[in-house]
Amino acid sequence: MPSTIPLPPILIDIPRSPVFAVGLPLAASFATGLLTRHSKYGPRSFWYQSLKKPTLDPPAWSFGVVWPALYASMGWASFLSVKALDRTPPGLGRDKALLSLKLYYLQLALNQAWTPLCFGGGYLGAAFTDLVALTGTVGYWFYLLQTEVSKEASWFIAPYLAWTTYASYLNGSLWWNNSGKHLWANLKKKAD
Repeated sequence: MPSTIPLPPILIDIPRSPVFAVGLPLAASFATGLLTRHSKYGPRSFWYQSLKKPTLDPPAWSFGVVWPALYASMGWASFLSVKALDRTPPGLGRDKALLSLKLYYLQLALNQAWTPLCFGGGYLGAAFTDLVALTGTVGYWFYLLQTEVSKEASWFIAPYLAWTTYASYLNGSLWWNNSGKHLWANLKKKAD
């Protein structure tokens, strides 16, 4: 359970600086992008280009615009969460602010795992599972910020929650259109 896992002090200190708060998710995404950029499963690869895309697939350029803005936004929300933590006296309210930071780091880890799963290894099903977990975590983080910690921070997360929901549709459709329905049919055949 995330609320019982202690958060190392450095992970509280990093988002105290707006530069580091915004810079951390941007740098992490840049690093994972570099690691998978020339993968045989990357977004420019023959493999990816040959996949049957979902109906509402956005243009490729949109990802390069949307994701940096979302990373900066989530970083800013972490900064606002630390500000809320610092002004909250010890007790239940402080525990909620700490939990919001733990959820921030959990969603960041899930977010960074998606690129190697999808573009590093071509594991569409695993990437979809990761994305569903990410969307659930972001949803809980948004709820906690909105109701207990910082409404202002929650509004920086709202577009991210909308985008991860949409990305779950995209990834789930990619998986289903390209391997999921065949896997399901085989499992159903074995069960019959």
